[in-house]
Amino acid sequence: MADIHIERPHGMGLVQARQAAQAWAEKAEKKYDLRCTYQQGETADALSFTRSGVSGTLRVTGERFDLQAKLGFLLSAFKERIEGEIGKTLDALIATQAPGPDPASESA
Repeated sequence: MADIHIERPHGMGLVQARQAAQAWAEKAEKKYDLRCTYQQGETADALSFTRSGVSGTLRVTGERFDLQAKLGFLLSAFKERIEGEIGKTLDALIATQAPGPDPASESA
């Protein structure tokens, strides 16, 4: 088995990070046939994903994405390629999400 750990800081805040993570999940479900479940929390969310040979969690906060995954025996041979692809996908999502206004700082 092989483990993958990818961390990416961002400046989106939790609301936009949540949207980016959900977009990542939709793409992963279609492209890689992953089954994804999303659980929202007050300060952090957890996106769990699984399919034959892969399981993991993407932790989403207002400051960072933290992905932990375990690859089964057959996919462990492709660890570097899979890790690179996940990293590029997360980087692209972060780059396309411009930080928005902080709802807490806006006046009524």
